[in-house]
Amino acid sequence: MARIDASKLNLEETVVQVSRVSKVVKGGRRFSIRALVVVGDRNGHVGYGFGKASEYTEAIRKGVEDAKKNLIQIPLSGTTIPFSVTTNFGASEVMLKPAAPGTGVIAGGAVRAVMESAGVRDILTKTLGSTNKANTVQATVMCLRELRSPESEAARRGKTVAELLGKKRAAQLVAANVAAAEQAAAARAAREEEIRESRALSGRGDRRGGGDRRGGGGDRGGDRRGGGDRGGDRGGDRRR
Repeated sequence: MARIDASKLNLEETVVQVSRVSKVVKGGRRFSIRALVVVGDRNGHVGYGFGKASEYTEAIRKGVEDAKKNLIQIPLSGTTIPFSVTTNFGASEVMLKPAAPGTGVIAGGAVRAVMESAGVRDILTKTLGSTNKANTVQATVMCLRELRSPESEAARRGKTVAELLGKKRAAQLVAANVAAAEQAAAARAAREEEIRESRALSGRGDRRGGGDRRGGGGDRGGDRRGGGDRGGDRGGDRRR
């Protein structure tokens, strides 16, 4: 599978877990920070990565860079997934099941982070076995890798989507895809507007801070001048 270019996507990062780990060496223990990060554009692209460093910020940065190298594209059926899938990684087992519009993301912390980053807004999930977040995230991504769109499956079988799903279901799928595209565009525009507003507010705050500093300098200068006047009065008193 060809690697997806992360620079062309508007990715958002989510830190799933930050833990402190140690390594025993001859001189004692060496402590470091490990971060598990999930990135996605909320429109069908998602990836996860691990980062390890001596500081939190550096570990998260490495995790984001690793996640951008492991991006995958998943087929969405409107606001949910095309069919149910179950996969296990290590001792963790994850089940994903399509849900009706308006259901929301019914999932735990680790699975929810992957689903929201991928752009899935209606889904039912269940985590079985170990609840280790690292294994759960990897099992969830493996589930998403197994998904196939109705169009690609119909092409593989040499049929049309209507023959594969039925005319009624095919029409519902087309309508759901159109509605999901409109919702994604509206959500993207809202996020961009929030970013612009936050940048504008931060810029105004910086300007106000600069004006306060200048005013403070003027007050200090006035105090110094006042001190000089007092010194002159004292000098006049001595001369008398």
